[in-house]
Order: sequence, then C-alpha cells, then structure tokens
Amino acid sequence: MGEKPEPGQVIRRPPMHTLTGIRVAGTGSFVPDNIVTNDDLASLGCDSDWIVKRTGIRERRHAPPDMATSDMAIAAAERAMKNAGVGADDIDLLILGTFTPDYLLPQTATTVQHKLGLNCPAMDLAAACAGFIYSMVTASQFVAAGTSKCALVIGSDTNSRALNPSDVKTYPLFGDGAGAVILTPGSTEQGLLAYTLGADGSGAEVLYRPMGGAKTPFDPNQCGDGYPWLLEMDGRPVFKWAVRLLEDTFTQVLEGAGCKQEEVKLWVLHQANQRIIDAAIDTVGIDPQRVPVHLDRYGNTSDGSIPIVLDEAMAEGRIDRGDLVMICGFGAGLSWGTALVRW
Repeated sequence: MGEKPEPGQVIRRPPMHTLTGIRVAGTGSFVPDNIVTNDDLASLGCDSDWIVKRTGIRERRHAPPDMATSDMAIAAAERAMKNAGVGADDIDLLILGTFTPDYLLPQTATTVQHKLGLNCPAMDLAAACAGFIYSMVTASQFVAAGTSKCALVIGSDTNSRALNPSDVKTYPLFGDGAGAVILTPGSTEQGLLAYTLGADGSGAEVLYRPMGGAKTPFDPNQCGDGYPWLLEMDGRPVFKWAVRLLEDTFTQVLEGAGCKQEEVKLWVLHQANQRIIDAAIDTVGIDPQRVPVHLDRYGNTSDGSIPIVLDEAMAEGRIDRGDLVMICGFGAGLSWGTALVRW
C-alpha cells in the first residue's frame, strides 16, 4: 500500500453552477483603530523579519476589549447600506459569515439585526475563511429565487480573541475586521457567471479549535498551561493545499464561465499569506496589478478579508459596472469557494 495522502493533497472538483440576475448594490468595511505592528509583538517572541518574509504582514488591527464581532459587523453593514442607498426597511435577509461569534448561542446575526433595526431572517454561516463566499452564494440563491429583494451579507471576525499569543508562528498572521455587501436583483448578465463551493474534511485538524465544541466541551481542568480552546494551525500543509487549490479552481471557474483570464478586471483572493497570493499569480500568470492586497496592513481577517478588499477596490474606483471580478475564499474545513462575478 502507498503512503497516506497528506491532508488536502488531493484537490477535489465540486460541481460548477451559474447564478445570474444578482447585482452587488453596495459595499462597506470596518477595521478597528488599534494598529498592532510586528515590532509590537516582539515581546511575545515574534520575529518581525520572519513575519514579513514568510507572510508579507507588517501590521494588523486588534479590536479593543469592548468591541465584539457584532460591533464590527454593524459598522461595516451601515457603510454598505449607505453606499447602496438602502435603509433598514429595505433589508429582507441577513447572513453573517463568522467563526468568532459573540456567543455560541444565539447566533450573532440576530444581535446585528436587532441593533440595525431590521425585520428579516438572520443567520450565521460558519465556513472559516471561506465563510463570506459561502454566505454570498447562499444569499444570491435567495435573491435569484425571488425570496429576497435586498440581502445584507457580512463577513466579520475578531481573530485576536481566538488565537494563542504564545504561538509565535500563528498569532501574528491574523487581524480583526469586517466587510459587507448588499445584493439586489440585477440583469441576466449580472451575478455569478460560474461558481463552485467545496470542502475536504481530510484536512480538518490542520486548522481547527480543539476544545469548546460538543465533541470536546470546554474543561478548565484539562487546560494545564496551554490554550486548547484556541486556534491551532499546521501551516505547511495548509500552504501547499492553498497554492494547488487556487490554480485548479481558477481554471475550473473560467472554463465554466466560458471566459478568458485576461477578461477578468480584478482577482480578489482571501488575504491569508502573500506567498500564497504570489504563487497563484506566478502559476496562473495573473497580472499582479489586478490583485488587490491589504494583508500587509490588516493581516488575515478571515471572513472579513474578501469584502474589505471589495470595499476598498470600490472606493478606489477599481470596479465598474459590467466588470468581471474573480473572488476566492479558502481556509479551515478544509473549505473553499470561487466565483466569477459580473458586477
């Protein structure tokens, strides 16, 4: 018998779908004011040069003690609603992508709904760093089916609360932040020309939180000097998987949409690691100028990553109506989602 494949080594190809008639009506984002530089982490044993060389991250934002995932989500949502020109009475669906909810129960989306003054169904969706694209596709299904006329999709994570400060290879990689989009009905040419959502549970334990769920409830007597309820990551297999995945999923989605690579205006990748992004650029042959990057300033904001990029790109005038935008989120699960969107 051969060796057992490394988690995520076999790239799976889930089905391809099309979902048009969807319009991105507005975007918004929020990051905390508190900037934490690499030098600020030196006291924890983190090496600034190592962080920059291995990840491209120079600083990140950490939420203050009185700020939670819901607070950042609300701030991002308010900006998206303003940019879309819609009010609380217009929103008829709220989906929040997060893996760092305010509480395990109830869902954080209901807190956001209440504080925004919405009257609509509200749900959390947990797919780690792929959570926003999962949420966007889910909301798009509601809009396409005619059961939502104005959907609010948010990605928000307070990663600094889920990390072990003594894990010098993981703690510096993440930051806190949120982003949001408003989805409304659009023309038949707009929306997700091709998309795919995938998962591979063989890699579940290369990026996970071991304690705190139903399988291993929180037990302070088992903690010792460690932090078993916080995130643990084996970076090497995650990195290898992500690089292989991006090349394959981009090819699959472009083929599914019948589009050429040079037609894509922007490539919006989950901001996990600059080396992953660079590898995708080199392997696929993407023009680096078409790949917005903010992880040097914010780190990996998980669910907030993609919508923050979209909002900053909109603010800079980098996306116009009719443009093709490739969006890809990937992370724990292992899970991923890729969509070619006609704006």
